[in-house]
Amino acid sequence: MFESAEIGTKVSKARFEREAAALRTQLLDAQYALLREARHGVVVLVNGVHGAGKSETVNVFNEWMDPRHIRTEGFGRLEAHELAARQPEMQRFWQVLPGQGRMSILFGSWYSDPIAAFATGRESHERFLHRLERIRHLERMLHADGVRLLKLWFHLSREEAQGRAKLLSADPRTAWRVTPEARADLKLYKPFAQASEEALRKTSTAEAPWHVIEGTDPAYRTLAAARLLLEVLTRAGTPAPATVAATPATPAAARPADATARVLPPTVAVPDLLASLDYTQTLGKKAYKHQLEEWQGRLNLLSRKLAEQGRPLVVVFEGMDAAGKGSTIRRITQALDARFYRVVPVAAPNENERAQPYLWRFWRFMPHPGKAVFFDRSWYGRVLVERVEGFCAEADWQRAYAEINELEDQLAEAGVVVVKFWLAITADEQLRRFEARRQTPHKLHKITEEDWRNRDKWPLYERAANDMIDRTSTRVAPWQVVASDDKHFARIEVLRRLCNQVEDALGSGARSAPKA
Repeated sequence: MFESAEIGTKVSKARFEREAAALRTQLLDAQYALLREARHGVVVLVNGVHGAGKSETVNVFNEWMDPRHIRTEGFGRLEAHELAARQPEMQRFWQVLPGQGRMSILFGSWYSDPIAAFATGRESHERFLHRLERIRHLERMLHADGVRLLKLWFHLSREEAQGRAKLLSADPRTAWRVTPEARADLKLYKPFAQASEEALRKTSTAEAPWHVIEGTDPAYRTLAAARLLLEVLTRAGTPAPATVAATPATPAAARPADATARVLPPTVAVPDLLASLDYTQTLGKKAYKHQLEEWQGRLNLLSRKLAEQGRPLVVVFEGMDAAGKGSTIRRITQALDARFYRVVPVAAPNENERAQPYLWRFWRFMPHPGKAVFFDRSWYGRVLVERVEGFCAEADWQRAYAEINELEDQLAEAGVVVVKFWLAITADEQLRRFEARRQTPHKLHKITEEDWRNRDKWPLYERAANDMIDRTSTRVAPWQVVASDDKHFARIEVLRRLCNQVEDALGSGARSAPKA
């Protein structure tokens, strides 16, 4: 793969000056067009051999375009403290992804650590392939969400790389550029080259191909990279396909009457799990108070163990309107130190969030080691409200199942304890709670016209929920479905299952129920 990037291609000074002037103008125009039309974001990945001109190329991009609209971030291999931090490896990249019309340059990227880990023997070939598949999944998802990727690999032959390092080291003004890491990598040039070649072959796809650029001649390297960037910027500025669904900003009244007909569930039969629940289970007030105190005490002790072990906790709550999500979360947080947790209520995305890849707004709230985040609604909105209301195309919510499973796999792999609750109520109980809210002054804010409209689509929401549970209840993140017609019963059941799942994750052994 690298042979064609070792032939010594060069560009004359006159040609460079002539073409660079035109490219500089074209790049700036394309950048402003991208910003003005705001249809796509652009991510440029800059990777390659030490000394091949990566830094110089990044500087050229920022010089030739408006740097106010470019976010440049440097990433290397994961350090020991990062490996021990129990955070998903992709989380740091999600933080810097661009919104529509914007551009990010990642100097080093999600490829740096997998290649280095395999080349140096820190990780097995099997693990290497697993991480490459995760990268392919991420890049497919970003492309589907409107992000255009330019992947640049700057290459030098072994002799050229070693000669350049020797030349830089001999000059006190440039010796700082040859870091201890670069020296160590050059000694392992062959395994690094083999790992890099395999990574490029396995991740060069139609939506995100690799471009290998010979780094020997600065003029050639600069022109080649600039042309590729111009091509991606121009392509990212083309009009969006006419088949794109209405955006979430479209008000319900403005949507066509048959909006839900275009997003009907697939014809594959899914068991009606929600209908099979026993909604008659109740818990008396006296027993509820006693068990609430017992389970809250147990959860408090478990939260301390999570903090001691540095294990993050993510708890997701979903359910029909008025199912008791907020009140249940409050009973949980009553047991916890306020410094330990954060509650994230998820509503319709704002303008800034709609400009980002779908999962971006959730990744930024993931907890630090030893902390917890409770999501009052979550990333499952794409396969629930967005599906039923026609806020996204069918292709978007269909692919979201796999994307969500991958998200939760990454969390679990990083040591995050993931617990998901669906609070299930019957349509009759929901109506009773709606009426009670309407008649209680301090609860009027909890009932809206949209809540009543959603009741008319109960069968569609119920079918979407059944599909969601069936397709996203996994070994690492199973759904906990709780019948919630009786709030006392549901709250204790949620606390019990939360404690049990945390105990299982911590390896605490047998479950011990509170005293009756």
